[in-house]
Amino acid sequence: MWHQLHNDVVQKLLRKARRGTRVVYISGNHDENFRDFSGQHFGRVSVVQDAVHTMADGRRYLVLHGDEFDGVVQNARWLALLGNQACEVAMSISQVLNRLRRRLNMPYWSLPAALKRKVKRAVEYISSFETAVVHEARKRDVDGVICGHIHTPQMRTVDGIHYCNDGDWVESCSALVEHLDGRLELLNWPAMMDRMTGLVTVGQNSEP
Repeated sequence: MWHQLHNDVVQKLLRKARRGTRVVYISGNHDENFRDFSGQHFGRVSVVQDAVHTMADGRRYLVLHGDEFDGVVQNARWLALLGNQACEVAMSISQVLNRLRRRLNMPYWSLPAALKRKVKRAVEYISSFETAVVHEARKRDVDGVICGHIHTPQMRTVDGIHYCNDGDWVESCSALVEHLDGRLELLNWPAMMDRMTGLVTVGQNSEP
């Protein structure tokens, strides 16, 4: 379902593009139809399959979605579609659960993320995906790789390549940001909100 909040995000991105910010759209397996427009520009928005980004400190990172390295997506299309449908059902259930958790003053929890951690760890899926992406980064002669797809936020060095997975904004509520000095940071929204709530509570209970 497409909400007004989604429109708000798109409008903010387009406003940044109009003001001179370089916006690059990299599609994935959930919006692969956009790959028909790879290499084209819509105003100041570029549509590409992957890109090489140079950090403020000079390091070069390959940026891509990553589904092209997923054996399930590439070799078993029907299984990937089934997985997408199951994920959507799990996200719907998760939304209902989190509405209840908010009323009970409980932190955010993702059912899809919990299921993926159990199933994909058992088949060593995440490890094989990371290995394939890191191998591609080494072929491109870059310092690191930034990807998503498996929705598992993580930053670590794999065989000399800085592997960064930004997770996603639905299951893990995470994002990857670059600081002005070129340093990368992985943000987790539920954890940030918990810290902010704690600060507010402490402030309210403090003596003047």
